[in-house]
Amino acid sequence: QAQLVESGGGVVQSGGSLRLSCVASGIDFAVYFIDWYRQVPGKERQLVAGITSTGKKNYIDSMKGRFTISRDNAKNTVYLQMENLQPDDTANYICNAHSPRHDIEHWGRGTQVTVSS
Repeated sequence: QAQLVESGGGVVQSGGSLRLSCVASGIDFAVYFIDWYRQVPGKERQLVAGITSTGKKNYIDSMKGRFTISRDNAKNTVYLQMENLQPDDTANYICNAHSPRHDIEHWGRGTQVTVSS
């Protein structure tokens, strides 16, 4: 059974950093595209960054330069390094694994990031 487990969230002061991890099991991790989303209660889920099976990375413009996504296929893990965090970055950060055409998709439950001013 496919499972994605996020970790690394927490409470950090404005300007601080966190590294989130998403560990996958039950899937052929290396062939999946992995995206990080974030969601605030009452708002739509927002794509933050993604990495393809070949390591190509993409970011939402507002995240460029602050967030870095990477993957370690040997550990079935994707990371999201977040720098210079701001209160607006407060959200539940959720990992998504999908096939290139999105016909297969798996979601984690997320890890909460709270940035205090």
